[in-house]
Amino acid sequence: MNDEPQSKLIAKSIERVLDEGGTAALATLIEAPTSVGAKLLAQSSAQATGSLGNSELDRAVIDFAEVFLESRDDAHVFQIKEFAPQLSQWFEARVLFERIQPEPRIVICGAGHVGAALAKLASFIGYRATLIDDRAEFVTRMRFPDERIELVAAQTWTDAVSEAIGNGRGVSVAVVTRGHNEDEECMRAVINTNADYIGLIGSKRRTNIVIDRLRQADADEEQLKKIHAPVGLDIGAVTPEEVAVSILAEIVADRRGGKGGSLSGWRRTKGREEKNGKA
Repeated sequence: MNDEPQSKLIAKSIERVLDEGGTAALATLIEAPTSVGAKLLAQSSAQATGSLGNSELDRAVIDFAEVFLESRDDAHVFQIKEFAPQLSQWFEARVLFERIQPEPRIVICGAGHVGAALAKLASFIGYRATLIDDRAEFVTRMRFPDERIELVAAQTWTDAVSEAIGNGRGVSVAVVTRGHNEDEECMRAVINTNADYIGLIGSKRRTNIVIDRLRQADADEEQLKKIHAPVGLDIGAVTPEEVAVSILAEIVADRRGGKGGSLSGWRRTKGREEKNGKA
């Protein structure tokens, strides 16, 4: 029997989730007839740490944790009746669900104009950025004084990229190098990882050439389908900074489950429908 306090067990479990690059939901009972403040960490339907003080409530919260994690919210308060109406004695109780996962990471291959802008912008919005280039003079603190941006002077793209990505969990990768050969070398390393997002810069023709070469090298077809190429949302970007915005916007949309469209599109559609209706 483990005699450690529940709080320490949960803290250790959270630390393990973060170290492994995993995801979990921390549920805290914030309003209830009893056990207010109790916590439960749900990593999967079969793995949980802690308790809210009632086995039926625990089971309902563990099951609902999967729904919460799929929503991609960082935090949300729910009443028990919203997801477990069968638990009438807990009907009005409220639970705070919080997403537990490592801070988002982005690995950028290529420290040219676009890569440099992307690293700075990603760091600004809270991503842990790793910027890689095989030209040491392109990844210096003089160019990037922001200590939150990790700078890597690659001896070989393959080794540097593979090491930076690790197991790929929570990692977005943007390949924005200076040419076909560098793109392909980076992509050969990236495609063998399980990165959450993979983006490749270039025209349709250029990106198709790289993807076809990967296919000829027996890259997994399912992995190839994950590649966003050309990378970024279509915002009419021209300058390196605008291209960086389009790339990061797509990465955020992919991470948060956004559609990438205009939030006001419904208004214009409604206006056209009303106009046509009157006509």
